[in-house]
Amino acid sequence: MESELRKFQEFALQAISSAQSSADLEHVRVQYLGRKGQMSELMKGLKDVTSEQRKVIGQVANEVKKKVEAAFSEREKTLEVGERKAREDEEWIDISAPGTASAQGHLTLVTQAIEEIAEIFSQIGFVQVRHPEIDWDWYSFESLNMPKTHPARDEWETFFIADGDKVQTGEKGKVVLTPHSSNGQVREMERGRMPIRAININKCYRRQSTVRHSPMFHQFEGWLIGENVNITHMKGVFDYFVKQFFGPDRETRLRPYHFRFTEPSFEIDISAEKGKEDSKLYKDGWLELGGAGMMHPNVLRAGGLDPEKYTGIAFGWGLERTMMMKSGMNIDDIRLLYKNDMRFLEQF
Repeated sequence: MESELRKFQEFALQAISSAQSSADLEHVRVQYLGRKGQMSELMKGLKDVTSEQRKVIGQVANEVKKKVEAAFSEREKTLEVGERKAREDEEWIDISAPGTASAQGHLTLVTQAIEEIAEIFSQIGFVQVRHPEIDWDWYSFESLNMPKTHPARDEWETFFIADGDKVQTGEKGKVVLTPHSSNGQVREMERGRMPIRAININKCYRRQSTVRHSPMFHQFEGWLIGENVNITHMKGVFDYFVKQFFGPDRETRLRPYHFRFTEPSFEIDISAEKGKEDSKLYKDGWLELGGAGMMHPNVLRAGGLDPEKYTGIAFGWGLERTMMMKSGMNIDDIRLLYKNDMRFLEQF
């Protein structure tokens, strides 16, 4: 048994000196000095020797264990010093070197357009307001002179809010995702603050998805309501906005049209960019911008106003489409604005 202890010492010291890392050394410790290691197994043999032999072998075992533990401690210190030095070399940083700036984002094209449009209209006294994106169909349709049976309501491809298979209804009809920002017209009148000079920039929802349509998009809609408001005021508002947003050389024209909530109604066209008059984008040098008109008397009545005393103008355009019409905006698919493609977004 004594010779086995000497062999154990020889092999253990050799394994300790061969360990190249703290992890290797711990493996050696468990193998030779662990609770179930080789030393423990050897000591189980003491029960098979005489009491005289047990004293001698016990002394040898203590001597061997001390030598192995001393060698283990010495190797552990050596490895710790080397590993600490390696970590210091690897993790060292020059604290005097300039730092690396974090990547910075920026506002999306849509948000930039919202801020620019709101600022332009604020310069001529329009206050930005907000109205619900989930509303009664009374505000979205009936109060705007589109009764339940009117065929125009079939053209909006509206999202209705349902509880299971049942469309939610209430005192003002069904609940819808607003198909246009016009739902704020009567709501703004109901606030009772006259005159009104407001602009509502809001999300709208329609069941459409093409290069020119997205299921969710933005509209900005303006209202000027008071005594003696007329079409000349409307033309002045458009001229100011177009020159500020598109450029001082752009012109506007009113083209008769028909909307249920305005009378008379117009489509607003803007003149072509200089040098692009012959582009396929334009028709005879003009491009449609949006719709507008004098508020229909029925809409004023729905808002609690006397159409004999008050008149108003209303105009509403798609914000994304308006932004895409700016000079230099070569965006041919509105859906790009909402795909979160960094290759596209980082250009702006």
